Amino acid sequence: MLRVLLMTVAFLAIIVVNALANILPINGQTTGEISNRLPVLFTPAGYVFSIWSVIYILLAVWIIGFWLRLKKGETPSVKITVFFLLNAVFNISWLFLWHYEFFAWSLVAMFGYLLSLIALYYQYDDAERKFTERLPVSIHMGWVSVATITNISYVLTYYNWSGWGLSNELWAVIMLTVATALALHIRFHHNDIPFALVFVWAFIGIAVKNNTDELLVTASSLFLTGVILTGILLIKKKPDQRRNFQS
Repeated sequence: MLRVLLMTVAFLAIIVVNALANILPINGQTTGEISNRLPVLFTPAGYVFSIWSVIYILLAVWIIGFWLRLKKGETPSVKITVFFLLNAVFNISWLFLWHYEFFAWSLVAMFGYLLSLIALYYQYDDAERKFTERLPVSIHMGWVSVATITNISYVLTYYNWSGWGLSNELWAVIMLTVATALALHIRFHHNDIPFALVFVWAFIGIAVKNNTDELLVTASSLFLTGVILTGILLIKKKPDQRRNFQS
């Protein structure tokens, strides 16, 4: 019971701090206001960030699921508990670092945030039951993967990185391509359609944000959206079976 209680408290802390970040807001500026301050081509349109509502609802259901299974004598493993607690710490740390404009340090927190999600993700196998339990983690990891690339782009723009002579547009296309490879990798090896769909959602948002102002980025976003959707439809490989979730 202690493990589930700790995870519940951590989840509530995430919700409260994220709400305060935009209600107060922390350091007098919202998360979005800081994000929109610089012209980062990989940043999606504002409506795309509504995915956070979906993520938090799914996580709430995920936590409730642990309480329900607790009545049957099932408890989350120590690893799942620890990785989720770390995830909460990095999530909250990132918010404070971002709002107080410690952008380089925010990258450290973001990497920790993503790595804790990856570790949590790999505590589940690809079996049908575990797939439904993994769903909130899958969508969360997909979005934070996108957010990590966006965070990197923002920090590089903030510090006036030269891009090794390559244009911002070309770097955006490179990042889109890397993100596409990641989406298809998880889709292929873990039969994870929701993870890949997060990238489709983000890429369409990037195209909407850049519109006709950055035709190369917009066209690349839409083309790679088609690539991911094709991968979702055509990839048929059966997932490997893992047994990492333990009572």
